[in-house]
Amino acid sequence: MSKTNPGNYFEDFVLGQNIAHATPRTITHGDVALYTALTGSRFALTSSDPFARSLGLARAPVDDFLVFHMVFGKTVPDVSLNAVANLGYAEGRFLAPVFPGDTLSAVSEVIGLKENRSGKTGIVYVRTTGSNQNGERALTYVRWVMVNKRNPASTAPAPHAPDLAPAVSAADLALPQDLNFTHYDASLAGSPHLWGDYLVGERIDHGDGMTVEEAEHALATRAYQNTARVHFNQFTESKGRFGRRLIYGGHVISLARALSFNGLGNAQKILALNGGAHAAPLFAGDTVFAWTEVLDAADLKGRADVGALRLRLVATKDRPCADFLYRDAEGSYDPSVILDLDYWVALPK
Repeated sequence: MSKTNPGNYFEDFVLGQNIAHATPRTITHGDVALYTALTGSRFALTSSDPFARSLGLARAPVDDFLVFHMVFGKTVPDVSLNAVANLGYAEGRFLAPVFPGDTLSAVSEVIGLKENRSGKTGIVYVRTTGSNQNGERALTYVRWVMVNKRNPASTAPAPHAPDLAPAVSAADLALPQDLNFTHYDASLAGSPHLWGDYLVGERIDHGDGMTVEEAEHALATRAYQNTARVHFNQFTESKGRFGRRLIYGGHVISLARALSFNGLGNAQKILALNGGAHAAPLFAGDTVFAWTEVLDAADLKGRADVGALRLRLVATKDRPCADFLYRDAEGSYDPSVILDLDYWVALPK
C-alpha cells in the first residue's frame, strides 16, 4: 500500500462529508513580516501595535487575507490537489481577530457535488472554517473547485448545488468588540478619506503597479503550505496548458488589496468576502494593477464610529486601470482582467 497522498478525486467526495485538515499553524511575527515583504501592504491597523492599541486592541492583528491564505492552504491537500481550477468564493466572514502566537486549524464540509458534462471532472463545493487554539471561529467561507475524476467512467453522485447568498448581509457583518475608531488618527493611517467620503458607484484607479517575480509567488505559496502542483512543478507544468507555473490566485488577491491602499488607506478591516473570480491566469513577470468600485455603503448596528463599504476590486495584468476595464457588452472579461473580488470593509466615520 502506498504511503503517499495522491489527493482526492471527484469520486472520493461525499455530500455532507466532514474533513479535518492536517497541520495546525501557529502564526508568528515572521509570517507577518514575510507577508508585508511579499505584498507591500501598508494598512496601519495591521502594521503598528501602538496604532492598534489606540483603537482598543491589545496589539496589531494579523492581516485578514494572511489568515485566509493560511486556512486555505490547509485545505488544498484534501480538496484541490487534483483541481483543474478554483472557481469561486461566497459567504466569507471574518470573525474573531487573529494575533501573532495564535494557532489556526481548519475543517471543511462538502456541501455540493456536480459532475460536469464531459464526465472527466466535477464541481466540489466546500464550506471551510478556520478556528484558533481556543475553538473560536476566525474565518468561514464557501469555495467551489473543478476537480478531476480518477476514472471518467465512474458513476457520479446525484447533482446537488448549494443555495448561496449573493452577498453577506450588512446585518451579519462582525466587527471585533474591542475595536473602536472613536480616536482614529487619519494622518497616521495615511489617508484623509473616511466612510462618508465615498459614494456608491464611485470608481477609484489605484494607480500603482507591482510586478511579480517567480521566487516571490513560490515563496508566498509555500509559506501558506499550499501544495497545489500548478504553482511549483515546472517540470510538469511545462507540458501543460500554459507551459509554465501559475501564480496562486490568493497572492493576486493580496497584491490587489495592497495596491488599493492608494485611495482606500482607511479600509482597515475586511469584514466579509461576498464572491470572487480568477478571470485569467497570472504569470511571473506580469505587472498587477487594480481599481475599485463602491457597490454599497451600510451603517453597522450600534456603531457610530465606523461604517461598512461593499467594494468590487478588479485587478489586471500589464494594463493600467485609468479606463476601469472590466467586462464587454456580452459579459466577458477583458483579457487583461485577472481578478474580480466582491468584499465588505470597515472604515472609520
